[in-house]
Formats: sequence, structure tokens, C-alpha cells
Amino acid sequence: MTIEKHQLWGHPGPLPAEGVVVRSDAEARAVAERHRRAGAAIPALGLLGGDLCRTVGGRGDEARLRSAEAMVLPVDLGSVLVDGRQHWFVSHLVARHSWWRGRVVAVMNAQWIGRWDVAPKGHPNDGRLDVLDGDLGLDDRLKVRSRLATGTHVPHPDIAQSRVAAVQLEFDRPTPIWLDGERIASARSVSIRTEPDALTCVV
Repeated sequence: MTIEKHQLWGHPGPLPAEGVVVRSDAEARAVAERHRRAGAAIPALGLLGGDLCRTVGGRGDEARLRSAEAMVLPVDLGSVLVDGRQHWFVSHLVARHSWWRGRVVAVMNAQWIGRWDVAPKGHPNDGRLDVLDGDLGLDDRLKVRSRLATGTHVPHPDIAQSRVAAVQLEFDRPTPIWLDGERIASARSVSIRTEPDALTCVV
């Protein structure tokens, strides 16, 4: 059940014996994708690094994951259909040719991309994805980039924002698609949705 206002999120408890420790979003995505493709349940993920880890307050302390001080959190998972093939992401999907020109779309399950606070009001267990979509001039890109670390780049008149359970993105030419920091394909159309409570994460 996704988080609700004024309700506690998660519960104390250690990483289960069958849980998998991951040190990056890419590692977490690989575990999720492997199990999804096999039709198997995704094991609990002990987060030691990455943007999802930072979003949920992970400390990068492996000993803590095995202790009663750890927190067990339900987390949503992003799902995307690219050229007829299903993929998954734990933190973010980015569609772009370049950070410096052309359209850039970020679909956020986590709050962060590296040191950038891209979705400052996002939550990884609200059943929604935060979508930011814009094609800015160079001057505006420089201003936005300088504000990304503090999450003050939005609102912006030329950055469309939405919070959605599902979204279809269309591009005028094949555009590289990045999942959790890894380029997986180029596409002109992608269908994205959230899978609420699909992950159990321990920090």
C-alpha cells in the first residue's frame, strides 16, 4: 500500500537472509529486471548507494542493514516499454540527446540524479512518477543547472511538470533512453508506468 499523508512509512527490521545488497541504482535495476523477466519475486534490496538510497535516507552502512536498526521500506518501481521490450528502473528514466541542447525529459521515482535535486517534492512510494519535460535555451539551461543542487530549478515556465501513474512520451526523432544512469536504447515512443509497492528496500 503506497504511503498516505500523516502515516508512518516502513518499519524497523534487518535485511532478510535472501535479500541482495546493491551499491548503485544500476545494480538494483539489474536485480529487479532479472527477477521480473524470470517471473520471480524481487528480493529485498539492501541499499548502500545510488540515487534511490539517497532519497530514502540510506547511510551506506552495510552493518546497519543486518541490524535491528535498519528500516524496511515499500518502494515503487518504474516500468517502461521501449520498442516492444519491457524494462524497469528504480530511480529515474531520462530521455535526451544532450544536457545542453534539445528536449530533455526526466521521469523520476527517486528525488535525485547524482547531486541534482531534480524532483524535490517527489516520493518513491506515492504511486506516482514525477515528470519534468523541457527544451530550454542555453541561458535558461545554465540558470537551471546552477539551481538543480538545491531543487530550486522549478517551477519554471518552460519546464512542464506532472505527477502521473503512467505516461506516454513521443519524440520527433529517435532519442537515447537512460535508465538509472545506463543508456539502454533509442526510441521515438516510450510507455511508462509505475508499479506501486513493487520493491522492498532496506536502509
